[in-house]
Amino acid sequence: GPGNIYVATAKSMVFGAVGIDMIAGPSEILVICDGQTDPDWIAMDLFSQAEHDEEARAILISPDRGFLEKVQDSINRLIVQMPRADIIRTSLTHRGALIEVKDLNDAIEVANFIAPEHLELSIEDPQAYVSKIRHAGAIFMGRYTAEALGDYCVGPNHVLPTSRTARFSSPLGVYDFQKRSSLIMCSKEGAHSLGQTASVIAHGEGLTAHARSAEYRIRG
Repeated sequence: GPGNIYVATAKSMVFGAVGIDMIAGPSEILVICDGQTDPDWIAMDLFSQAEHDEEARAILISPDRGFLEKVQDSINRLIVQMPRADIIRTSLTHRGALIEVKDLNDAIEVANFIAPEHLELSIEDPQAYVSKIRHAGAIFMGRYTAEALGDYCVGPNHVLPTSRTARFSSPLGVYDFQKRSSLIMCSKEGAHSLGQTASVIAHGEGLTAHARSAEYRIRG
C-alpha cells in the first residue's frame, strides 16, 4: 500500500526533485450491500480501514434500513474486541457513515460521487453492476471478496487514489515507471497546411516569432 502520513509527508517534500507516484491517504472503504451479507462481516470490513488512522473513512450504503441497523449493532458489539478500538471509534464517529438509499442504482450513483479508494460490491450479482462504476481505485466483487485480501495477497498493486482522486487517476502500475517522448514529423505539404493554422493562432496570441517560424515553411 501507499504507507502512512510519514510516507505522504516525505513524498510531498521531494516532489519536484524526483518523480513520485501520488500522495495518497488517508485510507477509505465504501461498501455497497444488498442486505444479505452477514452484518458482522460488513462491520469488520469497515473496521479494517478505520483501524488504519483516525482520519480514515469507512462508509456503508444499502437500500435495507433494517440491515444498516444490524450492522450498527455489530459495530457496537465487536468494537470492544479490537486492540485499536479507540482509533476505529474516532474514525467512524468523525469520518464514517451508514447511508440508506432507494435501491442499488442509487448506491452506485453515490459511490461514483465519492470515488472511493476501495469499493466492495457485497451483493448477489456484482457483475451486473460493475460496469456502472466509473470512479473507484479498486473494486472488490462479491460477498467473499474482503478488502483486506487486497491489502496483502490478491495480486494488483495496492497504491490507490484517495480523496476522490479516483475521478481522474488510477492505481499505481508498471506504466507509471515508464517515460515517454512525443514524436512529431511534418512533410513539406504537412508544414504548409499546419503552418497556416499555427500562424493564425500565434498572431491571435501576439507571438510574432511563433507565427513567422511556421510561415517560413509555408509554400509561396
